[in-house]
Amino acid sequence: MKLTKKERQQSLTQTIADNPFVTDEQLANQFNVSVQTIRLDRMELSIPELRERIKDVAAKNYENEVKSLPLDEVIGEIIDIELDQRALSIFDVSEEHVFQRNDIARGHHLFAQANSLAVAVIDDELALTAKSNVVFVQPVRAGDRVITKAVVREQQDEKNRTIIDVTSTVNNKVVFTGEFIMYRTKGGNEQ
Repeated sequence: MKLTKKERQQSLTQTIADNPFVTDEQLANQFNVSVQTIRLDRMELSIPELRERIKDVAAKNYENEVKSLPLDEVIGEIIDIELDQRALSIFDVSEEHVFQRNDIARGHHLFAQANSLAVAVIDDELALTAKSNVVFVQPVRAGDRVITKAVVREQQDEKNRTIIDVTSTVNNKVVFTGEFIMYRTKGGNEQ
């Protein structure tokens, strides 16, 4: 049963309110319309595109939480964070992030996403990368969405170090892994 435009727009508004990270492509499939129809509906309803929705959610939820760097210095968009525990970000790879000759993402973008997430998860005013060991598992291309998860593995309070494991995936396939040893000015969970 095809929805009327008004019904579709009401349902679209509710769907995006429930999941601000839903893509236009996913919405088009859900409502059995074209991506262009979804974009027109969003424009009529003054619903921003996905990137802006993600920034809004991150700013509302995490701007007072992240202490080690401003949110606008994080590469990718933080979508979940629990300081000194774990963090999650997404990064949409576009043409500007890839080598023109082969359409493969430049490694420094993936590293920057992982490294800035490792910094952001630290519950301290100052967090610096002391050492990292990274592996680029498989190529990432323009149009890919990289989901990166940082998990605090160990806190070495006597050394003011935190070890963080970072894994990046595209379509649930690992594309990058890293171990980041972070320097912080205080031991973990001190305030």
